[in-house]
Amino acid sequence: MKICVVGSGYVGLVAGACFAESGNDVICVDVDQEKIEALKKGVIPIYEPGLEGLVTRNSNAGRLHFTTDLSEGVQKSEIIFIAVGTPQDEDGSADLTHVLDVARGIGKAMNGPKIIVDKSTVPVGTAERVREEIEKLTDYEFEVVSNPEFLKEGAAIDDFMKPDRVVIGAPSEHSANIMRELYAPFVRTNKPILVMDVVSAEMTKYAANAMLAARVSFMNEIAVLCEKTGADIDQVRVGIGTDTRIGMPFLFPGIGYGGSCFPKDVQALIRTGKDYGLELKIPTAVEAVNFEQKRLIVKKICAYYGTEDLSGRTFAVWGLAFKPKTDDVREAPALVVIGELLNRGATVKAYDPEAMETFRNRLGENAKVTYVATNYDALGGADALVICTEWNEFRRPDFNRIKGLMEAPVIFDGRNLYGLSEMREKGFVYHSIGRPSVGV
Repeated sequence: MKICVVGSGYVGLVAGACFAESGNDVICVDVDQEKIEALKKGVIPIYEPGLEGLVTRNSNAGRLHFTTDLSEGVQKSEIIFIAVGTPQDEDGSADLTHVLDVARGIGKAMNGPKIIVDKSTVPVGTAERVREEIEKLTDYEFEVVSNPEFLKEGAAIDDFMKPDRVVIGAPSEHSANIMRELYAPFVRTNKPILVMDVVSAEMTKYAANAMLAARVSFMNEIAVLCEKTGADIDQVRVGIGTDTRIGMPFLFPGIGYGGSCFPKDVQALIRTGKDYGLELKIPTAVEAVNFEQKRLIVKKICAYYGTEDLSGRTFAVWGLAFKPKTDDVREAPALVVIGELLNRGATVKAYDPEAMETFRNRLGENAKVTYVATNYDALGGADALVICTEWNEFRRPDFNRIKGLMEAPVIFDGRNLYGLSEMREKGFVYHSIGRPSVGV
């Protein structure tokens, strides 16, 4: 098939590369000339395992092309995916400016029947708004389909190539069949292609992310209760996760969720409820718990030192991305943690395997934050180590080396990477989430 993907960010670039990998001719369009020129040279603007090889291979094979010319992409394609950003407005709603701008551009460029697909995460009713905008500008036949993405950063290629399911909101059997044909190579293991009405598909994306975010916030709140009662969240997690009605995924306690999906989608769902006269109590509570959880580790730090004033103290921070295997720092807990430490007068030495540049750009230049070359470089002269992201390379460090570099053997672990008995044996003061403190 001949496909155009408008937007060469995280979702669009992964989708374009994966569609090309299955033999389609794909044109990726973006307004950012610098990004397009870089992609033509094989330079990938984001960190995602496996993506660079996929883009290079399909570009060299002539199946994947990059351009800033939307008209070219539309006119050479049968199916046009809209995969541009939907940033969050101040009221929590999704800003559809880019989506509707693209819709108008598509309408002006139409040269025949097309299938237009909303791939961006958009609120209920967006497909209808896209249809209205295009309809004003063309007499050609077209349909607008909703096809929400369910990609996990750090595992996006596998998620796209081997999805749990494909959700398609189609207005007719004609467009549904075209989408089934497009996705058939990705579901050869009999994973389902779920065809439904457009509005239900739009709602499915928000509902799925809100449900997963609810699990995270629920476990974080239970973790706080475990600390108060003396229970161990690790044991509680296994106790409830082995219930087949619940399962183990997304039951890990920590310092809150972040990224481009959960925070934005939960808030957009809350806003959608308000638009329809509903107060969605559970998503509102999920958001409130997550807000507090990001600040929990700094509260532990202040409690340990017996003061809110951390002037003169230096903290090593391991992990800046909102999760491992990505350089994405949007809504990352580390932004809040480091911000709170700086507000209390502390200095920070930070390390992340992939996200230091994106973090520096998001936080802004700050003389009290130093970015270092390795995780051990962050420890010299540090009063304590704070862990914000569970990168694999942090799981089995040289603890004797850590003790030798730090001013004091104190760890505040926001991801529960280490066993309590191990920390006790090695002589650390160790604070984690939902478990008893060690060495205090």
